[in-house]
Amino acid sequence: MKFENSNYSKELEYKKVEFSFGTIFKTKQFILSEFNEGTHVDYHIASELISKFSDYITKDAKLGYIANRYNSYSFDPQLWKEFNSDYDIFIASAIVTYSDFSYLNASLEKQFFEKSLKRCSNLEEAIEWIMNLKEFKTEANQN
Repeated sequence: MKFENSNYSKELEYKKVEFSFGTIFKTKQFILSEFNEGTHVDYHIASELISKFSDYITKDAKLGYIANRYNSYSFDPQLWKEFNSDYDIFIASAIVTYSDFSYLNASLEKQFFEKSLKRCSNLEEAIEWIMNLKEFKTEANQN
């Protein structure tokens, strides 16, 4: 299911940014990616995303990341290590997988991501998990 077809798109405020390689949604608590079929997410794409979202990538920013993989695409897992060493903004990540192959790829990426990475079978599970992270619960209680 695409994010815009979910109930969450009606409940949450978000910013939608479209690229030639896919669409990114930014909410208060997470960034969600929906890449196009056949895309290879590499350093070039990561650089374009970092450039576009540089206002959100600050030293004290804390977000979740959701990869909604309803399309088949590849991801250079080494990007996790490089991104995390340069920009430590992701508290945790969720990957929504729709096939056994996608699940296996997510399992490989899990080896490169130094924080919590959950493999989910649907978008609702991923969003609920991210939104219920203790880091966001603590933040909500302080406001």
